Amino acid sequence: MDYRAINLSEKFSLLHEHWSPRVIGEMNDYQFKIVKIEGHFAWHVHRDTDEVFVVIQGEMVIDFRDGQVKLPQGEMFVVPKGVEHKPFAERECQVMLVEPKGVLNTGDTESDRTAANDIWI
Repeated sequence: MDYRAINLSEKFSLLHEHWSPRVIGEMNDYQFKIVKIEGHFAWHVHRDTDEVFVVIQGEMVIDFRDGQVKLPQGEMFVVPKGVEHKPFAERECQVMLVEPKGVLNTGDTESDRTAANDIWI
């Protein structure tokens, strides 16, 4: 058993690309991923799972077809399964995602923002 804490600042310092989530931990069948975001993402949906966004640094917006939610640093939001959404950040934002293993960042939508899955940092 490894009893070292995961340092989020250290992990984020290793990320150099936007929109490329990296796994930092697992709990049961769920993964904790970190990602740096900036600009617009693709409209997408996760049909079989909810998705959790926790803003660690900066601020972001999640657009929905019928509205949006603004998330400043220290806030989180759960996007329910089956709800189409599009994350956005005007300036670089550091986010932690919590979702089941194997979930692609673009859901069932293939795009230039689709990242390789299950990559640890």
